[in-house]
Amino acid sequence: MNMKKLVVICIICLCVAAMPAIAQENNTTTNGNETNVTATPTPTPEPTVTPTANETNVTETATPVPTEAKFRVGPTVMLRPVNDVIDRSQDGLVELYMNNPTANDVTLTADVQVSVPSGIHVYGEGFGYGAAAGTVAGAFTVPAGTVRTIHINIKADKIGDFTVHFTGLYWPEGNKDAFQQISLTHPLTVKEPSPKPLDKEPTGGAGETSADTANGLPLPSGLLSVIAIVVAFGALMLRKK
Repeated sequence: MNMKKLVVICIICLCVAAMPAIAQENNTTTNGNETNVTATPTPTPEPTVTPTANETNVTETATPVPTEAKFRVGPTVMLRPVNDVIDRSQDGLVELYMNNPTANDVTLTADVQVSVPSGIHVYGEGFGYGAAAGTVAGAFTVPAGTVRTIHINIKADKIGDFTVHFTGLYWPEGNKDAFQQISLTHPLTVKEPSPKPLDKEPTGGAGETSADTANGLPLPSGLLSVIAIVVAFGALMLRKK
C-alpha cells in the first residue's frame, strides 16, 4: 500500500511540474498565430482645403447692360402757325408745341433752329439771336407727363412778303441716335413795319395772356354791356345827389 501511495504521489508531482511547461508552450503557439495575422492599414483621410476669407466673400457679379432710352409712346412735337400778317398792332406768331405723354419714362429733348431773311427779327422764350447768321436756335426739354408751348414772335422793319424756315430735331434724352425731324416753311406778309422791331417784347401782347382776358379768351360782350350799364347807373345816381 505504501508503494502505491508513493507511485501516486510521484505521478502527481510530475504533473504539477509539467504544467508550467505546457502553459509556456501554449503562449508560444499563440504568439506564432499572432505573427501570421496581416494587419490592415487604416486609410489616411485626405486633407480638406478651406478657402480663404477673400475667396469665400468674392462673388462674381454680372455687369448690368445699360437700358437704351426710348419712348413708349411717341411724343408730339409740331410747329403751329398762328398769325402770318405783321402790322403796327401785331407780330407774326408761330407756336412750338411739345407734348411728352405720361407713359414715357424719359425726358423729351428738342433742338430748333429758325432761319430768317434780312429785315425779319425772331424772338421767343429760350431762343438766342444770331444776327450774322440770320438764325435763332433754342434747346428745350420736356419731362414725361408734361406739355410745353413756346411762342415765337416775328417782327419786321420793312414791307413785303417773306418766308421763314423752321427746322429741328427731337429725341429721348440720352439717346440722340433715336432722333426725329421737324420742319416748317412759314410765309409772312408785312403790311406795316413793326413799331419796335428790335424790342423782344411782343407787340400788343401777342403770344401772351392779356390782363383783360380769362383763360386767354376775350370777355363776353354781354358781360361788358352789363359792366357799362352798372357804371352808367352809378354815375347817374351820383349826379342826382
